[in-house]
Amino acid sequence: MSLDDLSDAVDAAYADLGDDYAVSLDRETRTELALLQAGLGPEDADDLLKRAVHLLFQSTVETGRLDAHLRREYDVTYDEYLSGMTYEQMTGTPQPPENDGRRYQF
Repeated sequence: MSLDDLSDAVDAAYADLGDDYAVSLDRETRTELALLQAGLGPEDADDLLKRAVHLLFQSTVETGRLDAHLRREYDVTYDEYLSGMTYEQMTGTPQPPENDGRRYQF
């Protein structure tokens, strides 16, 4: 797959979300959500869902997990997606060797 495939997949997933997003919650998730809502005091549970998505996104970007998944599925990184160009398109040279070109080290 490619950068264009990733862009198409993101656009399709965004369109599928629509305006209303309903999710069924298991008992554990419902309890955790209730505790967070009681402790953090947001207006409604939707605010907590938004925060949760932001935190999950941030942590997967910072740890390199998003890049790992994107590289495996689409052969691009998050930075390449943001710029709209692959590394090769940006520099005119092929991707550096795996260890030299890695953004994250575990």
